[in-house]
Amino acid sequence: MIRKIVDYQKLNEDILNLLVEKFPDGYADKDIIAFRNAQKEYIEAVEVRTEDTTYLVKVGKRLVQAMEDFEDDEDANLNNEDESDNENIDALNEDELD
Repeated sequence: MIRKIVDYQKLNEDILNLLVEKFPDGYADKDIIAFRNAQKEYIEAVEVRTEDTTYLVKVGKRLVQAMEDFEDDEDANLNNEDESDNENIDALNEDELD
């Protein structure tokens, strides 16, 4: 299995989606993995996995904000799809009345 350390700035949509799915209410202290990297820097990260890769995503205020923003965008997209579906249903109902 491949292990990658990823900074929040380099997160793609797939990894953000994994984070939001795994931590829908945010992560807690017990979810944080602390270690020293090859440069002896102290790193705190949360782990998410795909079939072939384990991602250690560095934590911080900005990660929390990125997850919240991503979740808000996903909710907005779902709401827009729901509104579009409702408009289509309304149009069908009006056509049936004629």
